[in-house]
Amino acid sequence: MFELRKLPYDTCAFGDFLSEKTFAYHHGKHHQTYVNNLNNFIKGTEFEGKDLVSIIKSSSAAIFNNAAQVYNHDFYFDCIQPKSSSFEGISSELKEALSAKFGSLESFKDEFIKGATAVFGSGWFWLVLNKNKELEFVNTSNAATPISEDKIPLLVVDVWEHAYYIDHQNARPAYLEKFFAHINWVFVSKAYEWALKEGINSVSFYANELHPVK
Repeated sequence: MFELRKLPYDTCAFGDFLSEKTFAYHHGKHHQTYVNNLNNFIKGTEFEGKDLVSIIKSSSAAIFNNAAQVYNHDFYFDCIQPKSSSFEGISSELKEALSAKFGSLESFKDEFIKGATAVFGSGWFWLVLNKNKELEFVNTSNAATPISEDKIPLLVVDVWEHAYYIDHQNARPAYLEKFFAHINWVFVSKAYEWALKEGINSVSFYANELHPVK
């Protein structure tokens, strides 16, 4: 049975970025519902007892949608932190890689916000490491996730309206500016480090720490 992950921070501490009410709905209700649905859908099937990433990569329809949304939300909640900072905590390796790919950190920020703003409807905007060990932007709709294509997530922003509507209404660009100011660069840098070391296996290591197979 999967369980809702605990958040590593005080949900009252995000100021005007995200309110405690948003976390109560986004994590306490939406994320919890995906976990509950996944447990219900896999009961008595070939997926019962399997790890989260294996389920995502070998399922479809309702099982895939809920498993992927558990993972996507897990990762999103680790990509943010209460403290507002400008690239504070980023590793020198990731800093160099972003500058080489996008020209500068500021150019990376501009392209990230532009890409996330342009995602149509509900979905996600990701920075990933692809199979060629190159940085790449990926946008996915609904529950889709880059790990289905063996692309390794490093950073993601949730652009489903339930992620920001309580605090920012329909002003997605305002939400994205606040999101960028609250990125947990220590986490993103670690994701990059492990992606380089372990490849796609790093995704399973991450998911299994949160959801150990019982």
